[in-house]
Amino acid sequence: MSLHGRDITSIRDLSREEIEEILASARKMIPYAEGSKVVHPLAEKIVAMAFFEPSTRTRLSFEAAVHRLGGNCLTIADAGATSLRKGESLYDTIRMLSSYADAIVIRHPNEGSARLAARASDRPVINAGDGAGQHPTQTLLDLATLHEAFGTLTGLKVVLLGDLKYGRTVHSLAYALAEFGSELILSSPRGLALPEERREELKRVGGRVSEQPDIRKAVQEADALYVTRIQKERFVDESEYREVAGSYRIDASVLASAKPRLIVMHPLPRAGEIAPEVDQTPHAAYFRQAFLAVPVRMALLASVLGSSRRGG
Repeated sequence: MSLHGRDITSIRDLSREEIEEILASARKMIPYAEGSKVVHPLAEKIVAMAFFEPSTRTRLSFEAAVHRLGGNCLTIADAGATSLRKGESLYDTIRMLSSYADAIVIRHPNEGSARLAARASDRPVINAGDGAGQHPTQTLLDLATLHEAFGTLTGLKVVLLGDLKYGRTVHSLAYALAEFGSELILSSPRGLALPEERREELKRVGGRVSEQPDIRKAVQEADALYVTRIQKERFVDESEYREVAGSYRIDASVLASAKPRLIVMHPLPRAGEIAPEVDQTPHAAYFRQAFLAVPVRMALLASVLGSSRRGG
């Protein structure tokens, strides 16, 4: 797999074959992610974690991945503690970081920021979420979760529930699932439907997409239910958020008519949209999904960083 030195700012940066190779490599990384085996391909490597937006799982799993691979991290976890507060541009900040580290992982509230960072840096840049845009590594671990559960990514029926307008995890995942030939069933509150431009993208790659507002009906034939929270931080008008907050909730009664093998996924954090009682059912896959972030990001980092600096 030739990902050495490449920027990963969108799931579109990866071919279907490259995704499959990353997932195969990630499966081999699981014992190393668990700490039962040791591997150090990133010894003497430094990865800059440029997180200009709050994060728990993404940042910590990336840091864990770097450490499990024998590398080291430089971390920005608070944009207010950087020179951005003094008026420095994101371009200049990334240009500076690229002289300190061998790769940069960036999360930023503005869509398109990862591509800007890639232009500024002469080191590989990995997008860890840019506003309502893309979240390619979340998609990779979502695909890893589905593959682990079903042994394939082809021919699955996946319900995407929640904030489909601003949800960057959904935008990336829907595109990847469409490329793999899975069927997508969309279910969202009023005003949070998948944007038309995203639907057109899915059509161009042959995606099979339908809508079912009744979530109880949607899950009956589904293999997976992918739940997202309504993202308060994406709303300009808080009154609009309050109108849709709490408009759906997955509990045991919703799953009563689901297939026995249905898995419930969530990129986390959850904010009431999945009842705690679901945690004790065989449907719950979101904590396993969170763990798989480490081997998946290990596989990606090992492939992208390789052993030498990328040219400018």
